[in-house]
Amino acid sequence: MFRRVLQLGLGPGLLTRGLSTRRGVSTLDWDAKVSEFKKKIECILPGKPWETQLYDTSHLPPEQSDVVIIGGGIFGLSVAFWLKKLEKKQDAIRVLVVDQDHTYSQASSAGLSVGGIWQQFSMPENVRLSLFSVEFLRNINEYLAVVDAPPVDLRFNPSGCLLLASEKDAAALENNVKIQRQEGAKVCLMSPEQLQNKFPWVNTEGVALASYGMENEGWFDAWSLLQGLRRKVRSMGVLFCQGEVTRFITSSSCVEGPNGEEMVLKRIHKLHVKMDKSLEYQPVECAIVINAAGAWSGHIAKLAGIGKGPPGTLQGTKLPVEPRKRYVYLWHCPQGPGLETPLVADTSGVYFRREGLGSNYLGGCSPTEEEEPDPANLEVDHDFFQNKVWPHLAQRVPAFQTLKVQSAWAGYYDYNTFDQNGVVGPHPLVVNMYFATGFSGHGLQHALGVGRAVAEVVLEGEFKTINMSPFLFTRFYLEDKLQEYNIL
Repeated sequence: MFRRVLQLGLGPGLLTRGLSTRRGVSTLDWDAKVSEFKKKIECILPGKPWETQLYDTSHLPPEQSDVVIIGGGIFGLSVAFWLKKLEKKQDAIRVLVVDQDHTYSQASSAGLSVGGIWQQFSMPENVRLSLFSVEFLRNINEYLAVVDAPPVDLRFNPSGCLLLASEKDAAALENNVKIQRQEGAKVCLMSPEQLQNKFPWVNTEGVALASYGMENEGWFDAWSLLQGLRRKVRSMGVLFCQGEVTRFITSSSCVEGPNGEEMVLKRIHKLHVKMDKSLEYQPVECAIVINAAGAWSGHIAKLAGIGKGPPGTLQGTKLPVEPRKRYVYLWHCPQGPGLETPLVADTSGVYFRREGLGSNYLGGCSPTEEEEPDPANLEVDHDFFQNKVWPHLAQRVPAFQTLKVQSAWAGYYDYNTFDQNGVVGPHPLVVNMYFATGFSGHGLQHALGVGRAVAEVVLEGEFKTINMSPFLFTRFYLEDKLQEYNIL
């Protein structure tokens, strides 16, 4: 039909009549316009090069992709990197990353993060993930180097992390350190006296025991890591699209479960991407979907039909990940702790670290369930600092009694309401959706290992580097909580 229109519009008679009847325009000007129009038409006819496009489609995703990653934050980029890194043949896998916000203005694992990294976790898997990240970060420009691009500068500060425990938590802290040491982490225990000797600015009242990371702990620039990954995966052929996934097209089949109950298996064949600031959408056929949508991954799971079944069944089990708003405050205190200050986690749950060389500090505290702020916006509650954060800071570090807050911001945690631990690997019923989400505040330091784990299970069918089986979705149905005690 389009060719017929072109033939009708470009017939010799029409062109001749246009030249003979058009008034006020010279024949030379009209010839130039006709020539330009003919070139545009010729470039879209079969066998002609696409020298000029009548319609710019660069913002649209491809019509097919082997893997679609929903979420372009640290988890999505990590999965994309490892998929391309581990593919058997170069350019064997087409990977598309779909993200709503390329500015990362709401992502706590990007520019809004305090960038901490430590091995002081209570679960061996989390310790291993941190150790994996440390090795990656130490050799980051071997992994993320791009020809003719400057090296990634993480501005890593190796000042360590210091966890303080009260009398009731001291035994758990000591047991955690045993687990960490068994995994190869260099962590020491400190009595209140030892703590006072090493860090004289600490008030040890209420502290029964402390643990201190002697190697590979501190903080780094999360934004530099994010941009380094993004630049690298682009160079590896990963495609990007700014838009919102609004629908999944699936097929279903019924199978008999282990207890004789009927179960419905789903497979995603296509998804719809609503383009940014537009009513149009683009369908994308795909073989694999990675749900790395962070705080919105629960919404994406619901779109795929996850949790839409009878309560108490696997089909009715939801992905329990939702947005939770968290504040970070920046304050100035000329008399505050010096350059050797580690990232400190107080017995109260308040944490802080130095920021730069100018007597500035970053910190905050997670609210209780009763205090959870409304996640509808990212407005900062300054009274929360005054009433819930500052009193504990001033008690633990007397110099902070005279601090002055300079600025503050808020971001979203991908908060797992079930056990505050990550969700990694395939869904048991939506058979080609995989998860990399739900880390509730420690995602930045674990995303590199999680990305590899997801890529391995997609490409090889199993976890290889780190066994992430405890993090599978099925634990929500089995009500098998992962107990991780060291989450800020």
